[in-house]
Amino acid sequence: MNQIVLKVLIIFILSLIFGIERQFSNKPIGFGTFIFVSIGSCGLAISAITLNSENPLPLLSGIVTGIGFLGAGALIKTSDRIFGFTSAASIWLFAIIGLCVGIGAYLLALSLYLLIWIVVLIDKQFEAKGLGLYQKKLTLVLKDKYSKDEIKSIINAKKYKTLSIHGDKHKNIYTFVLIIENSKKNMDRLPEILNAHKDIIEFSIN
Repeated sequence: MNQIVLKVLIIFILSLIFGIERQFSNKPIGFGTFIFVSIGSCGLAISAITLNSENPLPLLSGIVTGIGFLGAGALIKTSDRIFGFTSAASIWLFAIIGLCVGIGAYLLALSLYLLIWIVVLIDKQFEAKGLGLYQKKLTLVLKDKYSKDEIKSIINAKKYKTLSIHGDKHKNIYTFVLIIENSKKNMDRLPEILNAHKDIIEFSIN
């Protein structure tokens, strides 16, 4: 019994730390999902070994397959691009880590966990240097109907796609819903730019 508690406690702490970091980074998958998936995988691995120690592979393989469907839910599709692969892959990998802890392969679990953190830290360095492009959903409420070129000059985006435009001709108010793509540096400056524009009534960035 002590071994079971130890295994669950180990995977709980590991997934909690990583999940909190993902939550603060505003990723599609927060800390709760990482904890639930990891603990669930660990519990199923322990059960598989307990129920059939000679051949636990059928149940263990089911964990890997099942988590793949959950990870697919983290993918976000726009009209011309799919993103969220890192979040989908990370939740699948945490299921594997939970499985490793459940079967007692602590060294393998720790190695995978450390590699994940190395990748996250490298990615943060890329973000800090403005490398790579990032997508956000932008909703703009404007006092007038702007052309595509005028919208592009306002948001200063490398690329954007209009999802919808809703207008109130009587009030001369138009709502634009866009998917924008830009560097991390420019994306961080976007709220300041939008706040300074005289014709923008309100906006939201998701």
